[in-house]
Amino acid sequence: MTITLPDLPYQKDGLAPHISSQTLEFHHGKHHSTYVANLNKLIEGTDLAGDTLEDIIRKTVKDESKTAIYNNAAQVWNHTFYWNCMKPGGGGMPMGAIAEKIVADFGGYDTFVEQLKNSALTQFGSGWAWLVIKNNKLTIMKTANADTPIAHNIKPLLTVDVWEHAYYLDYQNARGTYLDVFIQNLINWEFVNKNLV
Repeated sequence: MTITLPDLPYQKDGLAPHISSQTLEFHHGKHHSTYVANLNKLIEGTDLAGDTLEDIIRKTVKDESKTAIYNNAAQVWNHTFYWNCMKPGGGGMPMGAIAEKIVADFGGYDTFVEQLKNSALTQFGSGWAWLVIKNNKLTIMKTANADTPIAHNIKPLLTVDVWEHAYYLDYQNARGTYLDVFIQNLINWEFVNKNLV
């Protein structure tokens, strides 16, 4: 099947002033779009051409001859997931089942925030910080470059993109400020709750 670029779940200016329409124009319209185009070229005429994005990721993660396919497929998936982790007027305290689970597994919201931010800040170079569920317990993990939890049979609930193109136009090299804004103003807790089910 042809892998397609999904629409953003909000308008290009929907996350402003926290993430500008210019950043989304480049990040979604150029970076994400390029991963989709590259992936389609790489799988054309191969036995992966009819697979879902998730199947492509799982089939190529441990195959060094297919690293380019894995990297592009994982980046397509990660970005689609990331867009849905944000919403206009989001952020702040979680609600519902995820709020209870954060208290149970981290001891409180502040500890969760501290661990997520630390993970994102200490990811050297490009990558992602994730809230995942592993062995029925919430935990924070980070992945380098394109790597994704789903390739390792770990269920992601939330991610923040720490590749520079995610924040550089708006925050330059102030990754910490971008992370604070993401946590306080952008997290889509309804989406996180849906993933928890």
